[in-house]
Amino acid sequence: MTRERLAGAARAALGGGRRLEAVERVAGGSRKGVYRLVMDDATTAIAYLWEESENHWPAAEGDDDLTDPLSPGHGLDLFEAAHARLDALGVRVPAIRLVDREGAHGPAGLAVVEDLPGENLERLLARDPEAAAPVVARLGEALEAMRGHRTSAYGKVALVDGGGVSRGTSCEGVVLDRALRDLAEAASRDARIARVRDRLEERLLGLAATVRPRAQYAVVHGELGPDHVLVDAAGNPVVIDVEGSMYFDVEWEHVFLRIRLHDAYRSLGVDGLDEDRLALYTLAQRLSLTAGPLRLLDGGFPDRASMAGIAEHNLRKALELLRA
Repeated sequence: MTRERLAGAARAALGGGRRLEAVERVAGGSRKGVYRLVMDDATTAIAYLWEESENHWPAAEGDDDLTDPLSPGHGLDLFEAAHARLDALGVRVPAIRLVDREGAHGPAGLAVVEDLPGENLERLLARDPEAAAPVVARLGEALEAMRGHRTSAYGKVALVDGGGVSRGTSCEGVVLDRALRDLAEAASRDARIARVRDRLEERLLGLAATVRPRAQYAVVHGELGPDHVLVDAAGNPVVIDVEGSMYFDVEWEHVFLRIRLHDAYRSLGVDGLDEDRLALYTLAQRLSLTAGPLRLLDGGFPDRASMAGIAEHNLRKALELLRA
């Protein structure tokens, strides 16, 4: 059924009398299906398919609450709004070939986008850090453009650009609420976190109390790891998995970049980041990267070993922050 739907979408998106030759699942998607469409003339494209059978995450309260900036970025509407915003800022994103929101090719949301079949930044950094350096530098230019676009409201791009209002009163308040939930979830699944839950909660509350109010927010991707940056033929970074993009504190983005890029982050550092926010967001993200993977393992996610490794690594890092 999926192949039949994708064949119709491929013909509509790529045209030219082409016929779908093969459908290849692309590894990595946990909330949507990602498929490479290979036509009989070797033309390729990528299909994003948002439907429940492609979502490996067990349902949780608040998943569909778009007023929560940190709720999962899931769905065609979020994708389109974030893609439009990033593209308008000059950030390279895969070109859209087709959007099907009316169900012409099936009941779920579907988008067909440009295929960039080369390696992503994560693999390039591992293989040849020197060759990756100019790509990282260009990624820094994209981040500067995102940082330069300011709004007086925070939240999902689709929500804010549509005139909606997010929950809470501040980014740090939203992060604290989510971190406390992640802490409770992690403690329910791992005895090491459970033993120090009270101390971790006290640390979170203390860090949040030092953060001063802010009234301007920038565009952030939210999960900008090197696996979410492809490299095109000209050596330009291409940002993918953009559905969770939001207007938020830039410190949230930089904490995630530090965690994922390690030494390669150095060239992306910027002046003026709020150290109090960085401290709170670092602990919050370590707890999120512990609780989230542990919850994902409750479902049918196929690459269980790597997800368990992510949870274990970040659990240890959270405990190290408690001892610091």
